[in-house]
Amino acid sequence: MFQKIWRVIRKIILWFFALSIFSVVAFRFIPFPFTLLMLQRCAEQVIEGKPIKLSKDWVSLNKISNNLQLAVVTSEDQNFLWHHGFDFEAIQKAVKYNEKQKKRKHPRTRGASTISQQTAKNAFLWPARNFIRKGLEVYFTGLIELIWSKQRIMEVYLNIIEMGDGIYGAEAASQYYFHKPAAKLTPAEAALLAAVLPNPKRFNAGNPSAYVRSRQGFILGQMAAWGGRLDYNMKEFEDEK
Repeated sequence: MFQKIWRVIRKIILWFFALSIFSVVAFRFIPFPFTLLMLQRCAEQVIEGKPIKLSKDWVSLNKISNNLQLAVVTSEDQNFLWHHGFDFEAIQKAVKYNEKQKKRKHPRTRGASTISQQTAKNAFLWPARNFIRKGLEVYFTGLIELIWSKQRIMEVYLNIIEMGDGIYGAEAASQYYFHKPAAKLTPAEAALLAAVLPNPKRFNAGNPSAYVRSRQGFILGQMAAWGGRLDYNMKEFEDEK
């Protein structure tokens, strides 16, 4: 009986690895039609008695303004170009910060997820906070860093990320909030979109709060410090790798 159970478990594990690797290889070349988060949000809308809203429009990375690419890197993951999926320095800082926050009456937590981790989570997994989901996130992050280029990770990230109520991806967000294609986003518009990413259901790029405006200002400052450009082929990036 034990041997039969073990054979079943071994087959399940082998099939999981085979299918996961095949999926990552396949989606290196083809767009994501939907994500589990999109399906969950649609289900929530139905439960709340709202009409289903799902606005997304996949575009290639060269049709997304460099301003937005730079904005999300400077606000979400400044070591994106150099790390291999995980920013261990940021993780250590987040752990120390969260330990200090535990002593406060109203503690705030800080995450350290990289753009690669967020992409792996949004593309292949479901929204949840548990050790199983986190372990799978680590696994898929390693896979996409191994199989995809940084450009592909950024392309997928900017096409599936939630940017508002029923709005996913740079093109849909740009058309909804600014009535223009993502290729023509200005630095200020890009920084505003990046400013709502920590909580796109709470923050609104169309009606930004004072907090969102302050984040926008900070991101614009970081973008200026980077020279206003994000070029994956710049020689200094390759040298530092």
